Amino acid sequence: MSDLVRNIIRFCLFLLIQVYVLNKIPHLHRFITPYIYYLFILWLPFSVPRIGLLLLGFLMGLSLDYFTMTMGLHAAACTLVAYLRPFVIGILTPKDSSEFNYREPSPKAMGWAPYSVYALILTFFHHGYLGFLEFLEFGGFFEFILRVLACTAISMLLIFTIELLFPRKLKFRTNTA
Repeated sequence: MSDLVRNIIRFCLFLLIQVYVLNKIPHLHRFITPYIYYLFILWLPFSVPRIGLLLLGFLMGLSLDYFTMTMGLHAAACTLVAYLRPFVIGILTPKDSSEFNYREPSPKAMGWAPYSVYALILTFFHHGYLGFLEFLEFGGFFEFILRVLACTAISMLLIFTIELLFPRKLKFRTNTA
């Protein structure tokens, strides 16, 4: 299966799971809302150019905004995640391309510790920015911090569960020059 088809399927699958499963379950608490739709951005291949990441992030967020009627909240948070992704990957991956020749981020490719840091940083920024945009509308500062930490924790639990239940095959880049 080509990367394009695989990523189209992932886009639709993560969006449908978020809209029809995670958004329909009763909230665990008024602070906790599980999100995994942005995992699509985290799983994109390393070779996607920055402008492509930004467009795909915006499209994913805008698609969820359409279903949840949130007028750009998720689009802004996903665009931020897509913008920060190359910087975080640049910090966590080896600089020597001969040591690192995988096509997409995964625990097997990066190792569990760097992948966990990668997912945690981007999850925290996603939930922090999303919470900040909602905080501007209502709420107190303590509620904002509690909501960001709780949502980040539950989303990380879901990400690790998905990674363990559905491991991805390692894809190698064929030309490392």
